Amino acid sequence: MIYLVNEHNMRKIIILVLLANIQIYALSAQSENSKNTVQLGKGRKSPLASITDVSWISGHWSGEAFGGKVEEIWSPPTGESMMCAFKLVKDDKVQFYEICTISEENGSLMLRIKHFNPDLKGWEEKDETVDFPLVRITDTRIYFSGFTFEKVSDDELNIYVLTSQEPGNEKEVKFNYRRK
Repeated sequence: MIYLVNEHNMRKIIILVLLANIQIYALSAQSENSKNTVQLGKGRKSPLASITDVSWISGHWSGEAFGGKVEEIWSPPTGESMMCAFKLVKDDKVQFYEICTISEENGSLMLRIKHFNPDLKGWEEKDETVDFPLVRITDTRIYFSGFTFEKVSDDELNIYVLTSQEPGNEKEVKFNYRRK
């Protein structure tokens, strides 16, 4: 028996196939321990974006995480980048600092972080950073690979970070911030 597929039905089939592929990609990009973070798949490129697309994260933010108080200060976009200073204070002592940047690179965005002990001795080697390429942007979320910013409101921000003490044992950590 021969079935004829008209143009209307062909469009439906193409849309269903595309939606199925998007769902498969979304499911493969998240692990069972990460409800809010995604990974950029091997061989995939970051989407086109500019620093103005993420300007809503600029500001002075504070909250609680890791059993202490956390603080981030993000600069407004200038020079195709934003910068951030972070610190964790627990029992009235600084546990660690971070310097972060989001920069335009190759038509997309890259989040980079460098960690420091309280005495400013770096965790990473001199020329190394922890890099998070952009995966996608929505109206309220910026998905970097393993690191997500979520705009709850103009004065509330969640950050989800996929952390790991050992390979294959990732855990998603949530930071809830309020604008200061």
